[in-house]
Amino acid sequence: MAKSKKPKVSSNTIVLNKKARHDYFIEQTLEAGVSLEGWEVKSLRENKVQIKESYVILKNNEMFLFGAHISALQSASTHVNTDPIRSRKLLLNRIEINRLKEKIEQKGATVVPLKMYWKKGRVKLEIGVAKGKKDYDKRQDAKAKDWKRDKQRTLKENNK
Repeated sequence: MAKSKKPKVSSNTIVLNKKARHDYFIEQTLEAGVSLEGWEVKSLRENKVQIKESYVILKNNEMFLFGAHISALQSASTHVNTDPIRSRKLLLNRIEINRLKEKIEQKGATVVPLKMYWKKGRVKLEIGVAKGKKDYDKRQDAKAKDWKRDKQRTLKENNK
């Protein structure tokens, strides 16, 4: 009897911030490295992270991820003082920081984390320069999404 071959899902994504795309217009995206401690990397491998309520701040010409919650594992070392919501430094070069600084200084612009993922054994964070959506913008997006889904259904039914 032959084994059934299941396709391997090799997703490098650790966590997505779906709320960011719902609440903001994303104007520009950028990839940043994240400075982490050892216990945090172990927790990321177990997907014990939440970035829904987090944001990126600029302090002393450096970018920091603020409000991300990385839960400590039970097997983490007992002598390490774990702070799950500490600020984590983002690794960007000076040119990228200056571009983001210019965008942030514009009225209503902010920087939000969109996705955390693995790339060549390193943790990367996709951040986006965003502007807030109003309620009517969210309703228009929902209508467009519904219309697209209905259109796909009718096309699928017509092709049968």
